[in-house]
Amino acid sequence: MTASNAKIINSIEVPALARVEGEGGLYIGVQDGKIKEIRVDIYEPPRFFEGFLRGRSMFEVPDITARICGICPVAYQMSAVNALEASQGVSVTPAIRALRKLLYCAEYIESHALHIFLLQAPDLLGQESAISLAAVAPEVVTKALRMKKVGNAILRVIGGRSVHPVSTVVGGFYRWPEKDNLTALLPELEWSLTAAAETVRWATTLPYPDLEIDCEYVALRHPQEYGVLDGEVVSSSGQKVSVAEYEKYYLEEHVRHSNSLHSHTRDGKKYMVGPLARLNLNSEQLGPVAQSLMKELKIKPPIHNPFKALLARTLELVDAYADAIRLIKGYNPEGPSRVEFEPKAGEGCGASEAPRGLLFHKYSVDGQGLVLKARIVPPTSQNLARMEADLWEFAPKVLDKPHEQATLACEHLVRSYDPCISCATHFVRWECKDGE
Repeated sequence: MTASNAKIINSIEVPALARVEGEGGLYIGVQDGKIKEIRVDIYEPPRFFEGFLRGRSMFEVPDITARICGICPVAYQMSAVNALEASQGVSVTPAIRALRKLLYCAEYIESHALHIFLLQAPDLLGQESAISLAAVAPEVVTKALRMKKVGNAILRVIGGRSVHPVSTVVGGFYRWPEKDNLTALLPELEWSLTAAAETVRWATTLPYPDLEIDCEYVALRHPQEYGVLDGEVVSSSGQKVSVAEYEKYYLEEHVRHSNSLHSHTRDGKKYMVGPLARLNLNSEQLGPVAQSLMKELKIKPPIHNPFKALLARTLELVDAYADAIRLIKGYNPEGPSRVEFEPKAGEGCGASEAPRGLLFHKYSVDGQGLVLKARIVPPTSQNLARMEADLWEFAPKVLDKPHEQATLACEHLVRSYDPCISCATHFVRWECKDGE
């Protein structure tokens, strides 16, 4: 064997990631037992939603941005209306805000139930898919579908349909939903809350891979509640900034292997957004049911294992059911469902916490309310650089395993972030001239 032939070049390659939304792959180049390259390849074509929005009425924006994602359309609507209302100096009533929070609870329910049981659980239970999981544990999949279904039902009652809801508008909602249609869902929500509590207990028993990551966590924080609908941007580094200042501290850049931008802090750190970031930064603001479970099960944030984002999702799922029950029982719409205003020229920023993490929007509109510029920073694009950094820490731990096992372990790490690749691939440059 010659010296050149003695060098063995191997790789871990996943051409198409499974159980994630959108099209992407994973490549880990290995030479002489050492990792030389790691890429989370995002090859899904950019969809340029920011470009589509130019010239459209601000009142069309919630319906257009809802089409960015079939799993988290509410997040795109809420960040959009937050930004556009900021541009117009509009404040919604407490009743409108409460209904928006209920709509967001529905999205957390359907998204988290889907990920916990059908996307990540198969990895932790040694199954190749939700289908194979159903063959050996049909009760798990049946429960997951039932828990998810009530979230879709709330979306349908408030939003007019269970996917891409159409009731949200800048200033509020086109109509108030019927109270009886919401209260009819309470028995199923009560059952689901009990099932979600059992899910937290189950999640603490799962065999999570060993990985401790030292990274910066970023999320919204609200002074009175667990930050989802709005708040200021806080970091585990101690930094607190308003949403309007977000762009000064969290930057984006192009990388050769991705049709999604990558994000980093102003000082170059690769940060994490999402359920683990929210739990680590705001766990004391979870509701009493989730707090009781944390005490019972001795769950003590911060948690630094990205695989345990599933545990954070289970606690947020409990909180979403409990909040939905509270909001429906207190639902008593008063006054108009929409704040009326005359459009004016302005610029505004808004953010909310999608199930996958902080989602930032920025809009500039003219005096007729037409969009001049738009910018959207999805959570998955913020997490991509962090995913790759985690893989640099994790991949050396699995190189001694059989190739298939090592590949699945690295794919599982990416999947633990619940990436929404389609959400992440719709960029244009903000600094472009009008008419270009």
